[in-house]
Amino acid sequence: TKEQLIAVFDMGGGTFDISVLEVGDKVVEVVSTNGDTHLGGDDIDNRVMDWLVAEFKKDTSIDVSKDKMVLQRLKEAAEKAKIELSSVQETEVNLPYLTADSTGPKHLLKKLSRAKFEQMIEDIVARAMEPCKKALSDAGKKVSDIHEVVLVGGSTRIPMVQARVKEFFAKEPNKSVNPDEVVALGAAVQGGVLSGDVKDILLLDVTPLSLAIETLGGVATVLIPRNTTIPTRKSETFSTAADNQTSVEVHVTQGERPMAKDNKTLGKFQLTGIPPAPRGVPQIEVTFDIDANGILNVAAKDKATGAERTIRIEASSGLSDADIKRAVEDAAKHEDEDKQRKDSIEARNQLDTLVYGTQKLVKENEAKLEGTDKLMIEEALKEAEAVLEKNREGGNPEELRAAFEKLQAAAHKVAEAMYKSASPPPEGGTDTTGGDAGGGAGGAPKDDVIDAEFEDKT
Repeated sequence: TKEQLIAVFDMGGGTFDISVLEVGDKVVEVVSTNGDTHLGGDDIDNRVMDWLVAEFKKDTSIDVSKDKMVLQRLKEAAEKAKIELSSVQETEVNLPYLTADSTGPKHLLKKLSRAKFEQMIEDIVARAMEPCKKALSDAGKKVSDIHEVVLVGGSTRIPMVQARVKEFFAKEPNKSVNPDEVVALGAAVQGGVLSGDVKDILLLDVTPLSLAIETLGGVATVLIPRNTTIPTRKSETFSTAADNQTSVEVHVTQGERPMAKDNKTLGKFQLTGIPPAPRGVPQIEVTFDIDANGILNVAAKDKATGAERTIRIEASSGLSDADIKRAVEDAAKHEDEDKQRKDSIEARNQLDTLVYGTQKLVKENEAKLEGTDKLMIEEALKEAEAVLEKNREGGNPEELRAAFEKLQAAAHKVAEAMYKSASPPPEGGTDTTGGDAGGGAGGAPKDDVIDAEFEDKT
């Protein structure tokens, strides 16, 4: 059967969720999710209740907004009126003996039309449309790509909600399932799949937030981005940040901020026994593996020795909607300052790597360096080291980049002079002297190794 895209519009009592699913032959894949954790039927009830409080005050001059017993009765009446207005054009709120004053008991009797009710809740319903836009954007889909819209949750019985959904998705929502029962049915199917009783349906969920590890400068290097379908597995090779580093700390984080310290820590472990070597030489493969239950296994393996450490994180997807929303909103709120901080740290890391490679180049080729060249490169190195020291925590990216360009130009000049002064190799042979040093001085790392990433935090 042909794969179909389904939007599940779920508005319950307290929260709103929108999910885009791809449904194929016995495979259901969550493509993206979004929502609002403070949007639902309770907000609608409160809006009607506030109107009743205001109307009662207008009629009797009595303010009942602080009387908990009265508010409870009003809340129940508001919910009843909301439900009735899904099937009738007008309802009556009748609450005898709501309260009393010196003149005697006071009753509340009010008519509420569907038109007035819709006017009251228009902004609440409109708030659900923004998450719908974001879910489609995250899925990389257009409204016209959606084949069906399924309504879930009691609040989707409200005619105005149905009208807005129809307007947004440009199609009539599918009402063939009972919005109150559909979640229980889905939970039963998922339970059957996880227990192994249901074998002919595959449910593919997504990771709610990005999973990353902390690398040099405190940057969160993402291995599995948010909204990635699970189960999934991703490996990447990293290296050491210092010469003769024999251990690395693997710090696993969850969240959307570019700096590890601003995200949630899921776990930390040490990989030890790495043979001493220059920085950037050891190859440490880090693997993230998430199963269908959302359990994350992280492994770090030293390719030279085969030494391996793993950690199992059970709660990698055990997040409430509020946690997910907070993390995404937090990332959006700090986007500009985070970008600046990340730029600074990346510029510092680049300069640091170039300084290290240039020092190595100078040390290995000291005999070939002439007086003026040696003075020039030493001066450029001294300046670059001073800029690094000044910008220990990242700092000014422009200053760091300027120092990088200056040192790189000096290193290129010296390398040029060195090769000119070197005698040509014998015919058919190759001159291997210093041939390894160029990569460290700013060339691309070999074998896609992310160079100088792990700091030793022991």
